[in-house]
Amino acid sequence: MKGLSPKFPVAFDNTLGAYQLNKTFKEMIRQNMINLLLTNKGERVMDINFGVGLRSYFFEPMVRGVQATIATDIRTQVSKYMPFVEINSIDFHSGAEEALSANVLGVTLSYQIIPLRDTDRITISETALGI
Repeated sequence: MKGLSPKFPVAFDNTLGAYQLNKTFKEMIRQNMINLLLTNKGERVMDINFGVGLRSYFFEPMVRGVQATIATDIRTQVSKYMPFVEINSIDFHSGAEEALSANVLGVTLSYQIIPLRDTDRITISETALGI
């Protein structure tokens, strides 16, 4: 098997040629989940409702109301665009160990890929993205 989809960010691959590829379904689903979490609504051509837009929350105070809104949006988006995935947990935490870390967004999403009978976990924080 050569690959299932292009791996992002797109990079040249000396072995396969044009660009690196996702070689497993788990790897492809993980990339698609990250894309869903980081894409802002209105950003995707032909589907303005796609995306959670986590980046838009990076500079919001991390209070329970904001966390509940993010969790609801994640569950709604995954249900609609990735119905073969079941969310196990959404945990919010500080993305950094700094003095102002209470206002730094960190989200860990644990999920099950139903057809593969496999689980995965993604942690996204503004510091991990270099913001």
